[in-house]
Amino acid sequence: MKKAALLRSFTALTVVLGLLVGAAPNASGADSTDRITTRRIVATDHAVPHISTVPANAGESVKLFVRERNGTRPHQPRKAVLMLHGRTVPALAGLDFGTGRYNWALDLAQAGFDVFIMELQGSGRSPRPKMDDPCNADPAAQGVLIPNPLPAACPANYPHQLNNAKSDWDELNTVVDYIRSLRNVQKVALVGYSAAAFQVGPYTLQHPEKVSSVFLLAPIFPPDSTAVEPAQLPLSNPPAQFGFPMRIGTKAAFETSWNSEVHCNKQRESGMVDAVWNAIMDNDAVGRTWGPVQSGTPQGVMRIRNAFWWGWNKTTVPLNGTLGNTVPVLIVYGDLDTQANTPTSSGPVLHFSVPALYDAVPGARKLMFRVACTGHFMPWERQSRVLHDLSEQWLRRTAIDGLTNGSFFVDQDGDYTPTASTVTP
Repeated sequence: MKKAALLRSFTALTVVLGLLVGAAPNASGADSTDRITTRRIVATDHAVPHISTVPANAGESVKLFVRERNGTRPHQPRKAVLMLHGRTVPALAGLDFGTGRYNWALDLAQAGFDVFIMELQGSGRSPRPKMDDPCNADPAAQGVLIPNPLPAACPANYPHQLNNAKSDWDELNTVVDYIRSLRNVQKVALVGYSAAAFQVGPYTLQHPEKVSSVFLLAPIFPPDSTAVEPAQLPLSNPPAQFGFPMRIGTKAAFETSWNSEVHCNKQRESGMVDAVWNAIMDNDAVGRTWGPVQSGTPQGVMRIRNAFWWGWNKTTVPLNGTLGNTVPVLIVYGDLDTQANTPTSSGPVLHFSVPALYDAVPGARKLMFRVACTGHFMPWERQSRVLHDLSEQWLRRTAIDGLTNGSFFVDQDGDYTPTASTVTP
């Protein structure tokens, strides 16, 4: 059993600063006992030019939203990091949340990295083609939009799914090249949360010369899904799955999903659901005006792009021996995560397994940490401290306490022990 040096340093610093300022955490993410309050990091927002390959606006010139938090210290080499969001929650709400201990990007910037957070089209503050029209919402979810903004259900005016694997890879490549040019670096470290694995993994296989390392949090990995691009895009059939560009998420559904993974004492601070939902709404000027009205104010909905992805399974991960060799890989997930780990009975499209991804990575430079008492929502839970410290060590050294290979379990005290990689049954 080994106590991670990263957790020892975190605890010591928190205690010292806590004695100095006497502050306590709160659900907004502000906690003056944390390292990130000791050095002011300014957020700079970039509008990155891109020619869209999303079928709904293919060929149009768009601006991709990218936020930068540059923590590069004077006279130190620049280490560029690019963070990418998952399928539902916008990047800033998940990766740049609040101003305190839950803000992952800000914490990494305080550690000396030049951190970029990007939004793909259809999410957050990047363009959302066809998504301002409420008729383009999933017909099965339109009930929540009646009567605000819809008077009645209506057929989709754009009866197709929105983005796809290639359009996402193209956008990621545009932003990577933008960072490389802007900051004069050859390679960028990629950090992906949840379904961002569908972009980060295949992109790294295609462009290993541009990627220094990969860090995946709660990666979605369907080992038996398709590796083949459809003959024609966008997809429209079956209509119940692909006949619309936008899905709808509600606060109630978000809270139910999160609650289903909360099983430990003090796993999540009081008020966090409201704080995170408010952050999501802050990043959707249209979605926050839709949905049920309470006391004269709409509760808001998440507008979620309806995607189709391919090229990320047990046959593609080993290609060219890139992952774990040319590009080292670190995987982190919570032991309560039921979204990134689903049973094989879910079928080839919806069966996900984090251990199966670790097993599929061909090289020896790969690590996996399963973290106790946290699930898919780790960035907003108590164990986020483990996430931040593992990522900081990894981005600095592509190693954890000198380790470059193996699967480990981190308990609530920060002790970690070797474990076997166990594929979800």
